[in-house]
Amino acid sequence: MKKTIFIMFAATLLFTSLQNANAQSGYKLTKTFHVASPGGWDYIAVNPNSNKLYLSHGTQVNILDKATGDSLGVIPNTTGVHGIAFNESTGRGYTSNGRINSVTVFELKTDKILEQIATGENPDAIMYDAFSKTVITCNGRSKDLTVIDATTNKVIATIPVGGKPETAVSDNAGKLFVNIEDKNEIVEVDIKAAKVLNHWSIAPGESPTGLEIDRKTKRLFAGCEKQLVVIDATNGKVVTTVPIGEGCDGVGFDSKTNLIFTSNGSGTATVIKEISANNFKVIDNVVTKRGARTICVDESTHKAYLPTADFEAQAAGEKGRPKMIAGSFQVIVLEK
Repeated sequence: MKKTIFIMFAATLLFTSLQNANAQSGYKLTKTFHVASPGGWDYIAVNPNSNKLYLSHGTQVNILDKATGDSLGVIPNTTGVHGIAFNESTGRGYTSNGRINSVTVFELKTDKILEQIATGENPDAIMYDAFSKTVITCNGRSKDLTVIDATTNKVIATIPVGGKPETAVSDNAGKLFVNIEDKNEIVEVDIKAAKVLNHWSIAPGESPTGLEIDRKTKRLFAGCEKQLVVIDATNGKVVTTVPIGEGCDGVGFDSKTNLIFTSNGSGTATVIKEISANNFKVIDNVVTKRGARTICVDESTHKAYLPTADFEAQAAGEKGRPKMIAGSFQVIVLEK
């Protein structure tokens, strides 16, 4: 038994060494920011116009200096927080609070809480759409979108999407695209009319989670189980699929370098080059840490940030997500 474990360990080291030797992206894990406060996590967001990194973390949002990891503040009372969005035109930020069915509105400059807005059930991902000047939450339990006027902070529409919405992106021209995790499809939404236009199957993709868009090439990048599915945003057709690591829950895109990143909870980040609208190539599988399943990319520095933690050892054959070691929450930084 010990011999088998040793052989497996040696094989893992050899695989990692070969992986690093053949790395073409230049990315590697360079820093770890430790955050001692308790609680789980989901999405992470960087404000491109400031030095702030925002971490969903249980009942609060932790704010770090994106360069040093130093604590810059906390947004409290965001129970079950999933995501963070920004509206630079009004200087406001928003959090989606999954366990209390609300959005917290705060000042970007001071982090002062301004208002609480009721949403649908279990708001998950959240985004700001500059075209319609609205904030949108993807509500997993009520299977709909809540649309909030970003000027008045009033709910102006609820859009049923026919399944569990996971992540939404905008083409900045009136269309939203939403991953429907339990239906293996993407929904196209007319945000001004507040209605669903199309349901697009993304087969062979399954359980889509993270979603990004390249507005230049009109391509959607949906992170699915062990593959990234590329979809034509003009007609919903699957362009291609690209193999990625296991346990993806997030996708990042750097439009300046045309690099797509998938955060794979099994302990890697797959880096994919968009060579053209119909040509995509895996150029790296960067070693990260187990549990690092969501991601954000800072296009001003080209760094990627992934939240994770340390976990207790599991018994042989034990299934399910391992238990987090208290006080071990952290953010790892990938950069060249």
